[in-house]
Amino acid sequence: MLILAIDTALDACSAAVLDTRSTRLLAHESQPMQRGHAEALMPLIARVMKQAAIAFAALDRVAVTTGPGSFTGLRVGLSAARGIALAAHKPVVGLTTLTAFAAPYVSERGAHPIMSVIDARHDHVYLQVASGGGTTLLHPDLVPIGTALEAIPRFGPPILVGNAARLVADRWPADAPPPARVEPRPAPDIGWVAWLGAAVTPESAPARPYYLRAPDAKPAAGSASALQPAAS
Repeated sequence: MLILAIDTALDACSAAVLDTRSTRLLAHESQPMQRGHAEALMPLIARVMKQAAIAFAALDRVAVTTGPGSFTGLRVGLSAARGIALAAHKPVVGLTTLTAFAAPYVSERGAHPIMSVIDARHDHVYLQVASGGGTTLLHPDLVPIGTALEAIPRFGPPILVGNAARLVADRWPADAPPPARVEPRPAPDIGWVAWLGAAVTPESAPARPYYLRAPDAKPAAGSASALQPAAS
């Protein structure tokens, strides 16, 4: 399967082409940026496709990150992915940034839970917790940082990953065991976005925005669904 992966959800503009048959990336490029995704994305995709030496018609699928993240960035990536998929008559799938952040650490099959955290500003984070084997322990939510830290005793020292990993680590309670690892990442690894895109279906992973809050809403003092454990 040949997959074009696109990510513009956070502080990077990235694309990659994955060949699952050879289990390698044929081409990839990632540019750090906080704004300007709309101008940078299509030329970047053109370079990646040229390096991969394949035509858009040869793709089997397009994968794109759906959020949470920058409202503007998400629209840029989703619009490009849908447009390419429509023109090439290919399916498109969407992956959340929280899952993409966790993917490389889930692949290690370690004992520690993985806490994906994205800066939502105003002392809040987007949060998801998965077991080392990939089982969802806490569903994605928008919570105050203090509320996120309340999850620590439930699961043990986690691997902290995401663009808010350092922010959360700096607030770590003095009486709690320290994080197993702290992995600050400005954006998900585009290669893992591609691999996740190979593992889902358009029906189970639609390419639509995953906001967790309305674009113009301000975070509440707490979340009504904050830190609700995943159903077993």
